Amino acid sequence: MNMSLKQKFGKVAVLLGGKSGEREVSLKSGTAVLKALQGQGVDAHGFDPRDKPLHDLEAFDRVFINLHGRFGEDGCMQGALEMLHIPYTGSGVMASAIGMDKWRTKLLWRAMNVITPDFELVTATSDFAAIEKKLGLPLFVKPANEGSSIGISKVKNEGGLEAAYLLAAKADPLVIAEKFVGGGEYTVGIIADGKGDFTALPIIRIVPKNEFYDFEAKYLRNDTEYLCPCGLSDEKEKQIQQEALLAFKAVGCKGWGRVDFLMDEAGTHYFLELNTSPGMTDHSLVPMAAKAAGISFEALVVRILESADVG
Repeated sequence: MNMSLKQKFGKVAVLLGGKSGEREVSLKSGTAVLKALQGQGVDAHGFDPRDKPLHDLEAFDRVFINLHGRFGEDGCMQGALEMLHIPYTGSGVMASAIGMDKWRTKLLWRAMNVITPDFELVTATSDFAAIEKKLGLPLFVKPANEGSSIGISKVKNEGGLEAAYLLAAKADPLVIAEKFVGGGEYTVGIIADGKGDFTALPIIRIVPKNEFYDFEAKYLRNDTEYLCPCGLSDEKEKQIQQEALLAFKAVGCKGWGRVDFLMDEAGTHYFLELNTSPGMTDHSLVPMAAKAAGISFEALVVRILESADVG
């Protein structure tokens, strides 16, 4: 088996680190993936594009992208790999770029009748009071092009939107305000099924012990609860899994990814955002959901690597 995997995949670069605000998370993710691949006999090597020229990737047969955020998850790296004609994991240039941009993802979803929380684009000249009134309080403010909850804040009091906008704008000039949906946070992992389609993994409910599922809750705290089974009825879970696949495909995603959604108190679900290069750390959600479906971390990384292609 070890020889066959080595022959099947050739020399593999695991991209980790990078230059985004999520560098540390990417280093953890990539190290876990690298260890799992090497443990199965794959000729895998860590490659940090912050420190090495991209043309060095020409020495590799395929690439496992474990970069998060800008220059890794937003279509830049995908475009470079297509120019080099090296197969890579995950979504292509267009889907990566759209998936990274929460505003444009929501515009596309809305056009495809995928339900997402109400939102407004916020700029320095916005009427902050009018946006607060339209969306209601509390509301969330977030940079459109950052992940891991970087720059996100919850506005609870009137007049608080402007300060939240200024915080988010430090991370990205494109900022959105989003209606608060408070009945629970959930995620659906999606992986290629090896037959040209995708499988939605069991849904996970996330129960943070702080105010919302922020950077600290995602990566640093050990008291965030992850419920799988998620507590939804089988019928509801299947319905949301199918809609998550539609939301994933609507953006043109492939390979693997994650679709996050919220539930309100009445039991209506709202798709929140896409993640085209999810985390693969010990706190990460896709490996957790895969495990619940009987797929080990080692089997998961091989399955993702199998789906690598160019464009």
